[in-house]
Amino acid sequence: MGYTTIRAGAQDEFIERRSRFIGHILPVQQEEQAVAFIEQMRQQYWDANHNVYAYILREGNLRRYSDDGEPQGTAGIPVLEVLQKEGLTDVCAVVTRYFGGILLGGGGLVRAYTHGAKIAVDAAERVSMCECRTLRLVSDYGLYGKLNYLLPQFGILTLNADFGAAVTLTLRIRQEQQPGFEKKLQEISAGGIVPEVLQEGFAEMPEV
Repeated sequence: MGYTTIRAGAQDEFIERRSRFIGHILPVQQEEQAVAFIEQMRQQYWDANHNVYAYILREGNLRRYSDDGEPQGTAGIPVLEVLQKEGLTDVCAVVTRYFGGILLGGGGLVRAYTHGAKIAVDAAERVSMCECRTLRLVSDYGLYGKLNYLLPQFGILTLNADFGAAVTLTLRIRQEQQPGFEKKLQEISAGGIVPEVLQEGFAEMPEV
């Protein structure tokens, strides 16, 4: 089962009744990374009134948030709900607020923190991750043409190609595509090409 995250950190900001809200988002994979990012934002915006955060991690199925001094339920939960609604995993969002002297009220805070998280999400590039395997296979030059024609049919990504005495390819394939690919591989090579699995895990793949 795949999931969606972001490629790199992003941020955006807006003013609401003189309060400045800055939304930040970063891809993270471990809680330590999320905590380090939150601390970095606190240090960078040390003079802000609030640094509200939320993060969702695939590892341990973690969901955490903090209102950071705002009235309970008006800040951290709205930020978390944006991440959940957008279907993002392995991300940490921090919404910084510089108070402008005008109270927003509970509903106004919810709307402002929701918007702060949403504009950060919208500023980021989404990435679809899927369960993949990295394979290595060795082919003679006579079969390389057929092999090259076969790879795009299974949405296979070529990570490396070494043209020595034989052609050695390092490939990334979706797990669910591997059985079909290996069957076709056996057909075109009469069983002569047997791929070696180098590693498996989640990775970015182009659409098939």
